[in-house]
Amino acid sequence: MANQIQVNGVTILGVLGEANRVTDKEREEIIRTAVGAAAGRIPVIVGTSHPGTKATIELSLMAQELGARGVMVTPSREPTPSDQKVLEYFQRVGEGIAVPIVLQDHPASTLVHMPVPLVAEIINSVPRVACLKAEAVPTAARIAGMKKAMRRECKVLCGLGALYGGFELKAGCDGFMTGFAFPEVLQLLVELTGKGDWEEVERIYGKFLRLIVYEQQPGVAIRKEFLRRRGLLKSATVRHPGGALGPGVAQEIEHLLKIFSGADITVPIPKQFLLK
Repeated sequence: MANQIQVNGVTILGVLGEANRVTDKEREEIIRTAVGAAAGRIPVIVGTSHPGTKATIELSLMAQELGARGVMVTPSREPTPSDQKVLEYFQRVGEGIAVPIVLQDHPASTLVHMPVPLVAEIINSVPRVACLKAEAVPTAARIAGMKKAMRRECKVLCGLGALYGGFELKAGCDGFMTGFAFPEVLQLLVELTGKGDWEEVERIYGKFLRLIVYEQQPGVAIRKEFLRRRGLLKSATVRHPGGALGPGVAQEIEHLLKIFSGADITVPIPKQFLLK
């Protein structure tokens, strides 16, 4: 469906899903499968973060050799926080691979809090970094600050399930890189932003915000259920020890999906339907 919706790319093995619960053999199989399914039509970005610099480089090289068009890397957490070590980490990874890097700033999962000047310095000093995935709150203020601090072109993409998407787009975010199960909505927001139609951006963002908020709850069970209902997964089962859907969740999902009443969510949702 990613090819049908015509998204600009897909990311696999990031912090959203269950990358921390797959084996090394499965990791390789997942990359091969995703690259094969994309068939060169859209780029596949692979999460390759590891606490060790050498291991991150080797995981990135494996992804590169299997056909990934880029890798997504988060900073490594150390007992004694050090901005210099974080900078060196990205410099060494950048020197060790030949594909672009998405710098993911997601302290909720990494517990590494990078100040804006550090993020800007990584971007400015590591040519391999081609994109920033900005997921440190307050996202909008940080995006605006980083746009000013960067001395070269580097795309800034929103994450966090598009939870703050309307505000991030106003702050200068270039697009989305997140697992929201209805990317057609995000594509529309980006299109409206490009036209400067902020009234419509706010309306569409507000219209789907309840769905965005509900889906963004911790864990992946709810998102997997949305994806199952879109026909993208055969099962929404979460790998142990992850939690399953709680009581009443299926009914709430059914209620939220009424916003798409009249549309077939197992195929790309037409823009005109979303604009109603």
